[in-house]
Amino acid sequence: MNIDALLAKALDMQPLTHSEILELYTNADTNKLAQVAHEIRCKIKGNNNIVTWQIDRNINISNVCISGCKFCSFHCKPHQKEQSFLTTIEQYTQKITELIALGGDQILLQGGLHPNLDLAYYEGLFGELKRLFPNVKLHALGPPEIVHISRISGTDHETTLRRLRVAGLDSLPGAGAEILDSGFRKQISPGKCSAEQWLEVMEIAHRIGFSTSATMVYGINESLEMRVAHLLKIRELQDKKSDSDIGFIAFIPWVFSTSGTQLEKEGIVSVFNPDEYIRTIAISRIVLTNIPNIQASWLTVGRDVAQIALYAGANDLGSIMIEENVVASTGLRNVMDSEGMQRTIVSAGFEPRLRDQMYNFR
Repeated sequence: MNIDALLAKALDMQPLTHSEILELYTNADTNKLAQVAHEIRCKIKGNNNIVTWQIDRNINISNVCISGCKFCSFHCKPHQKEQSFLTTIEQYTQKITELIALGGDQILLQGGLHPNLDLAYYEGLFGELKRLFPNVKLHALGPPEIVHISRISGTDHETTLRRLRVAGLDSLPGAGAEILDSGFRKQISPGKCSAEQWLEVMEIAHRIGFSTSATMVYGINESLEMRVAHLLKIRELQDKKSDSDIGFIAFIPWVFSTSGTQLEKEGIVSVFNPDEYIRTIAISRIVLTNIPNIQASWLTVGRDVAQIALYAGANDLGSIMIEENVVASTGLRNVMDSEGMQRTIVSAGFEPRLRDQMYNFR
């Protein structure tokens, strides 16, 4: 295939096929790939110099999880009583009060697949948090958690989502996507939902009015073909939404770190390659022209690489993450406050704009 012709097709925002994306991912010059992605970013977001960011806090509901993910070093099993925790309302109150004092308006709630926390539990939790903090947005529970809660509660996915929405759930993160290949997922996350279930939950969420995000965790020993197929599944699902639906509002590719995980014990060691990350950001922007925002993960790649990603299709740096425990459990300790975030964006040559979950400027 002619690389220049494919880049021209991409710049014209024509949908690329699996083989065409794979050709660009594998063989295109990184600088050319980034340039095309940046131009597409300008077409989608307007030819402006704005990079958005957010203030929120990641609060883990519990660390008890039965999904058996080999890439997670944060969870513990139900019988490990001394290591387990369940966040109390008093702890939520303290954490959210701190968040509000720092200018935040949203919490990301994740809890894994806890065997004893059913739909009624989450309805009670969300309802109480909304009673205490009615203006704080609840961005919570990715598709694997929705599938798990439905299973142990005897409800279908749509009923679960609708009841959680009434209880106070505002939006769904793209958590638990990893790589959307069911065979591969069985190898690395034996207890987690299938790729088909992940997509089904998101399709229902879009139809009933939720905004969501989508993610991809790469570097878990998956193939490039799997990454491309993952992007295409996200693009195809976004194409299904009606004009009145919000759908996926952002896409975030994450770099996997094996430190302290079961995969590391099995001999799979991740090595971060900045060039590969920039290429992944660029390919994401080129493929997902129907998703308005591409987020660079400064948390996992550091500030310098995240700044370069802003010239490769990314237009958002995500949250300062007042609290984050899951990624930190692998040894990654990148930190950022509001001033640091704004300095990072300005020094990269862009204008920082604080946003909410819907990408409205605050």
